[in-house]
Amino acid sequence: MSVHLRPVADDDLRAVGALHYRSRAAAYAGILSPEALSAGSPEAMGEWWAERWKWERDTHRLTVATDGATLAGFSYVGPSEEDGVAELYAIHADPAYVGAGVGRALMLDALPALARLGDRAVLWVLTANTRARRFYERGGWAADGTTRNEAIGGEPVAQLRYGRAVEGGRERMTE
Repeated sequence: MSVHLRPVADDDLRAVGALHYRSRAAAYAGILSPEALSAGSPEAMGEWWAERWKWERDTHRLTVATDGATLAGFSYVGPSEEDGVAELYAIHADPAYVGAGVGRALMLDALPALARLGDRAVLWVLTANTRARRFYERGGWAADGTTRNEAIGGEPVAQLRYGRAVEGGRERMTE
């Protein structure tokens, strides 16, 4: 496998939505109900990304990871609601690529973009998503104790905020 990272193209957005839908269903299985996981559709998620990108393309960065012609993952970064703080809004890998280094490559690529937006970055992760929490902790992120409840598929779910310093750009993830 040879993953290539590049900025999203407008014609990628439907595929980004479909990957997001698959990734969320796989990552949140056992955390959310089957009904919440099947809410919407890959097409609706693609339309949601197309609309979001139309309004945020000047302030956010959407990067895709490809393996040949296959979309393997994506990351989304931008400014946080908190002044001077950057936010990692998403890293999603296609379920077929989980554990293959796609998420790690996207994380390493996102760090310099986050550093350009501030010296601190935050992200939100489902409290019960232990695999994602371990991934972020290996990347130098730490839970800061701030929590929220957000609906996914109409179902409220507890989330925990993680933060990290990002000055200096590319920083190593621990093995």
